[in-house]
Amino acid sequence: MTDTDSTRPPGAVLFDIDGTLVDSSYLHVNAWMRAFRAVGHPMDAWRIHRGQGMGSSELLATLLGEAAEQVGSQAKAHHSEHYQRTSDQLRAFDGARELVAAVARRGAAVVLATSAAPEELELLRSILDIEDAVAEITAAEDVQVAKPAPDLVHVALQRAGVSPERAVYVGDTVWDVKACGKAGVTCVGVLTGGISAAELTEAGAVAVYEDCRVLLRELDASPLAALWS
Repeated sequence: MTDTDSTRPPGAVLFDIDGTLVDSSYLHVNAWMRAFRAVGHPMDAWRIHRGQGMGSSELLATLLGEAAEQVGSQAKAHHSEHYQRTSDQLRAFDGARELVAAVARRGAAVVLATSAAPEELELLRSILDIEDAVAEITAAEDVQVAKPAPDLVHVALQRAGVSPERAVYVGDTVWDVKACGKAGVTCVGVLTGGISAAELTEAGAVAVYEDCRVLLRELDASPLAALWS
């Protein structure tokens, strides 16, 4: 693979982190299971998994309904505690670092766009170790409403200085795809968050890849290539 020498202004690739670049989705599910049980609202794992990709407030409101007002903050604290305890199991997916580096070499701005809380984001950044390739980072603290609202995507575009037409988002959940649809941004899906290709496509993903390694292999034939070719 070689770098592209294009005179067209570079675009931006917006990367989700949890479940896309870092193998963390099921650690979150386990931490939320423990958290819900601790606040007296046991929850099935599959229901929690279906909500992965939402911001924590949106997840709590969806799963707990009115009870979220009474126990939501406690549940968040328990989740953070349990997640931190298992953080030694976090790992970057094969090909994730190389994918981000390849995008940066081609001249596109790399933006990490995640719903992670500040302490979780710092942990994820340490796991990824890709700071040299990243132009901007947006996270939960930058918006009042997290995914599936488009706010996080809008902020990522503003930070990168590009229009929606000059960006592609890479994510692993239907909430990523729906947020992009509302923001007018093309979304490419990966299967590493445990959501099927059919669901991602139905939500609006223009292409779905098994993982970062496959997307890297097919990078210059993927929808991302429009940003530098």
